Amino acid sequence: MFLISYNIWRSLSLNESSLTVLGEKGALSQLVPGFTFRGPQQKMAETIEQALALESSLIIEAGTGIGKTFGYLVPVFLAQKKTIISTGTKNLQDQLFFKDIPIIKKLFPLSGKVVLLKGRANYLCKYRLERSLQEGQFISRQQVTELHRIDEWAHITDVGDIAEITTVPEDSSIWPQVTSTVDNCLNQECAFYKECFVVKARQQAIEADILVVNHHLFFADMALQDSGFGELLPGASVVIFDEAHHIPDIASQFFSTSLSGRQLLELARDTDAEAQHDAKDMKQLNEQTTHLQRAVQDMRQAFGVEQRRAPWPVVLEPGLDKAIQNIKLSLQSLESTLKDMAMRSKGLENCWRRSVQILEHFNLLTGQPAENTVHWFETYTQSFSLQMTPIVVAAPFQNYIKNLKRTWIYTSATLTVKNSFRLFVDALGLDNVMQLQLKSPFDYPRQALLYVPRHLPDPRASEYTDALIEAIIPVLDATKGKAFILFTSHKALEYAAEQLKDRIPYPLLLQGTMPKRQLIDDFKRIGNAVLLGTNSFWYGVDVRGDALSCVIIDKLPFASPSDPILKAKMDLLRKKGIDPFHAYQLPNAVLMLKQGAGRLIRDSQDRGVLMIGDPRLVGSHYGEAFLQSLPDMTRTRDLNKVIEFFNHENSSA
Repeated sequence: MFLISYNIWRSLSLNESSLTVLGEKGALSQLVPGFTFRGPQQKMAETIEQALALESSLIIEAGTGIGKTFGYLVPVFLAQKKTIISTGTKNLQDQLFFKDIPIIKKLFPLSGKVVLLKGRANYLCKYRLERSLQEGQFISRQQVTELHRIDEWAHITDVGDIAEITTVPEDSSIWPQVTSTVDNCLNQECAFYKECFVVKARQQAIEADILVVNHHLFFADMALQDSGFGELLPGASVVIFDEAHHIPDIASQFFSTSLSGRQLLELARDTDAEAQHDAKDMKQLNEQTTHLQRAVQDMRQAFGVEQRRAPWPVVLEPGLDKAIQNIKLSLQSLESTLKDMAMRSKGLENCWRRSVQILEHFNLLTGQPAENTVHWFETYTQSFSLQMTPIVVAAPFQNYIKNLKRTWIYTSATLTVKNSFRLFVDALGLDNVMQLQLKSPFDYPRQALLYVPRHLPDPRASEYTDALIEAIIPVLDATKGKAFILFTSHKALEYAAEQLKDRIPYPLLLQGTMPKRQLIDDFKRIGNAVLLGTNSFWYGVDVRGDALSCVIIDKLPFASPSDPILKAKMDLLRKKGIDPFHAYQLPNAVLMLKQGAGRLIRDSQDRGVLMIGDPRLVGSHYGEAFLQSLPDMTRTRDLNKVIEFFNHENSSA
């Protein structure tokens, strides 16, 4: 990458348009082997050009296969405007920066500075690395080994991106000890500030002409105004949200007030580490942090063994109330002592400031809910989190964007329900915005078969998963593996894995047994594997070719009505006289099903079967809403048609 005069960039393509790049004989066709002109892609690019010229916001649903990445990159490079591109995941962020943008840059070799920026947890913190080396408190020999590997790498890395070091797993428990958070960062008061990898990355971002981030980083910076750095790209004229269907949920997270048991334990651990260097004479600090750690463990136990997500109890049980009071007393004592010690070091001062904020949040989150918010908690194996979330994010989102003179572009393959953007528009309060829906160019009637088995019981019946497995096995025999099985719950996934492991001759890959990227790489490499996944495997996974010939979905993906956020939104709709099922639950389930179904056909040469086990798809009054939003696949309820589909494919080969 290199930085050139912005005026030189502007002089390169004043007379160009997306047609000269994406057209049948355009520049991209000369550059990319096998390039195929796509009318919808050209329409997308032209509409974005219009929105950029008018400084208008735009929503685009671009069906699978349109090539939406090039559809927005080309007009962005032609427009010569400072741009933030925000992606749904870090994987997509890397693909955009390392694979797609370099192709476009070959057409615009003097196109300014393009920068990739990740969240601070992706960069090594030299201060915390030094503290960890000196502290010497580890839970395993593996942590010691990994820490020394990181230390060796720290002396040779230029950017400090932890993805560089492949000898330490990305999910290693050592990483939180050598990376920083907004809470524990010392900012300009840190002794390593001038060498800080986060500072250097942010500075490059500010100087960028095109900045590639992900949604979590974008909203973290927007909502938290990351201390010491300010807004990512003050001069940006354009913001593009790729995979924009994630935006309402992610915005909701960052407009929430939250606190976790992990944050409380990290405060205790960091206080111990700082005291070891600058307050060894204050034995009471160690006593207070130990008391806080025990109080956090007691509060987790007071919630009960079960992992759950539920509304904050209006009436506290005696055990939980006692645990809350113990944490409050622990935090108050710790804050008081840290206040007296703060002058000894910047690290202790930072711990004191954190204790003040954590105590404030803890008091808020264990009290009465604020108006128009959902007050809830979630428990994990060894921790918990407390949350206060706005019921509707449209107002805070609009408050943020209304004063920014920018063009906002939202694009995804799944933004409409029954050809309407209404759900997405209402969620973010997007009034007076241009809209464009572009259908996939794939030949779905020829390439794909939708199979709904006969005689399966109601999905809520106890015997449903067993019956589903019996229906799945002959389909896997027909496809010879090569399948994703997508579940709506971890419980069903685990049960199915146990039942299938001795009944199919194909390698089983299970979500949670290794990092997602490694699972996908192994799936592609093996060639006849069966991958069982939930949640994140419904979207953002791209497997082209014969390795994925079948996607099986266990149930229509309705969110649990007991979920506290969903329940609050449904109650709000009822108060307005609106049916929450048809206005909210059903449309969101439709969008989720579209995402899962979208894993199947990723290329014009792909062929495959989409099996949906849920009989409500064809037997309920609302099933048509799902069918109308799925691609126009050939439909069948006959297993023999599935077998014929693959026999035909094999005979054609």
